[in-house]
Amino acid sequence: MASIAFQAKEVPNAFRDRAKLTRWLSTVAREHGHSIGELTYVLLSDKALLDYNRRYLDHDEYTDVITFDGQTGTGVSGDILISYDRVKENAATFGVSAQNELRRVMVHGLLHLLGHRDKTKAQRAEMRVLEDRYLARLA
Repeated sequence: MASIAFQAKEVPNAFRDRAKLTRWLSTVAREHGHSIGELTYVLLSDKALLDYNRRYLDHDEYTDVITFDGQTGTGVSGDILISYDRVKENAATFGVSAQNELRRVMVHGLLHLLGHRDKTKAQRAEMRVLEDRYLARLA
């Protein structure tokens, strides 16, 4: 059984329909030939996520998501840290709801744990196609 936790640290807890999200994320993993071991999604402020970005990735910039692979046994496991501030700002920029943007970032983080990368323009485009595909299934 998939173990997915949803937490918020000093920001509003914007995770909605957690049972639905768990089924959806489990389906994404299964379609990649994996199960979910233990995933933790954590909403943080820009400042808190920037601290993680500086400390662990040596990047001095805001970001919407950082994924830490915690794979130790069977199933995909890890921590996916999300900036609540970036989600809200990106939603306004792209003209989508904050829930839609949050879900995009959630699946983006999971796709990283499933082996997808976004370092090149082609990789980013491939990730966007996958994000769109999975978001359409959730609607």
